[in-house]
Amino acid sequence: MNMKLAINNKELTDCFFEDCRLAGIMAPIKDYQFCWNINNMLGFDFRLNNEIEIQLNKKSRNYFFAVYEFHEPTGSLSHFLYNNHFEGEYLLPEFRHLDFLWLMKGDMVSDKTLHELLNSIRTINGIQLVVELTNEKIRNKEHLVF
Repeated sequence: MNMKLAINNKELTDCFFEDCRLAGIMAPIKDYQFCWNINNMLGFDFRLNNEIEIQLNKKSRNYFFAVYEFHEPTGSLSHFLYNNHFEGEYLLPEFRHLDFLWLMKGDMVSDKTLHELLNSIRTINGIQLVVELTNEKIRNKEHLVF
């Protein structure tokens, strides 16, 4: 008997996004400048992680979306900053106006904590918009799974 195993991408994606919070940020600056500002102004230590860079293949071309990460020293909460565009393509095409996506996972993030973080991000020069993105609004969630 020959059995084929298939990966259930929807289940995988749902599992990845369990207990996640996601923010979208409009800031027309380079990703390394954005991370430098976040690290210096808000006390994070985001670092580029090439191992979890997102690669999409569209129209016979490869597109690479940088992912920066920071793990809180206390607890199990991890933060990931995704660049939402690369050479005219978008990681989440439904949010073309957003430059960055900030994903928090690994531990519960309360509404209060999330709103305090979003308000802190808004104080940084060059930030034009900061919004929470709820799971229902994201059509291409699987693009964020690494």
